[in-house]
Amino acid sequence: MTSKRSYYWLCIALAVPAFIWLVPTLWMVSLSFQPNEVLARTTASTWLGMLPIPFTWDNYAKLFSFGDTPRWFLNSIVVAGGMTFAVLAVSTTAGYALARLQFRFKTAITIFILLGLMVPEQAIFIPLYTMFANFGWHNSYGALILPRVAVPIGVFLMMQFFKAAPKDIEDAARIDGVGPFQIFWFVMLPLARPAMMTLAILTFLYAWNDYLWPLVSASHKEMFTITLGLASLQSNFAQSEGLGRVMASGVIASLPVVVLFLIFQRYVVQAMTVGGSKG
Repeated sequence: MTSKRSYYWLCIALAVPAFIWLVPTLWMVSLSFQPNEVLARTTASTWLGMLPIPFTWDNYAKLFSFGDTPRWFLNSIVVAGGMTFAVLAVSTTAGYALARLQFRFKTAITIFILLGLMVPEQAIFIPLYTMFANFGWHNSYGALILPRVAVPIGVFLMMQFFKAAPKDIEDAARIDGVGPFQIFWFVMLPLARPAMMTLAILTFLYAWNDYLWPLVSASHKEMFTITLGLASLQSNFAQSEGLGRVMASGVIASLPVVVLFLIFQRYVVQAMTVGGSKG
């Protein structure tokens, strides 16, 4: 009885700060369902604005009927999805090579990659901007995706995972006459699924929420990502067609991230456990 009571008190103690942390999100959702005419007068009409009374769908209808928000949303999907697949391709192959293969300058390359973790991304914005300007690639998907493909933390994560993977499976495959590429593709990649999903989620979240590089590279409105587009609406609030539409934009921008994490969170948990590499 005492242990059950302690469990209830623990749940309450954890629920209270969780609810406080969720209040801004709940408030944003509530404001997105209220008419702009009401929000122009006050945002705390009913229970400090937490209940959407009166209720309306107009903010969401106008969001996808007018303006560039659908295009910004599509841009973010293309950029985040393309960056995720590219990072997985580069990080898994480089991580496997550094962890399992023997070649010249392997140690030097590993140290060079680890040194990349210490360089702030803002420090290379000027050379990146100049390079893509010389190529004429700004205001394109390539300019938004390519600078973030070679991620040192992704290579390091996959390298550590492949180092910890059991070598017996790889040796058994070699005895059966399987070549190096087949071992990587059919043996090691399935084992690395938890680490790959974790890296994919982190990369997608980073790309979806990225603001600084799209601000530098995308100067045409039609190439804005959702974060940059929403920031442009908020910076010019008089043209945002009301607070309700801004909040609706925030809800729409947050949905893919929330859904992605809820679907694939079990892979993150597996990657954090000792048995994650055993699938």
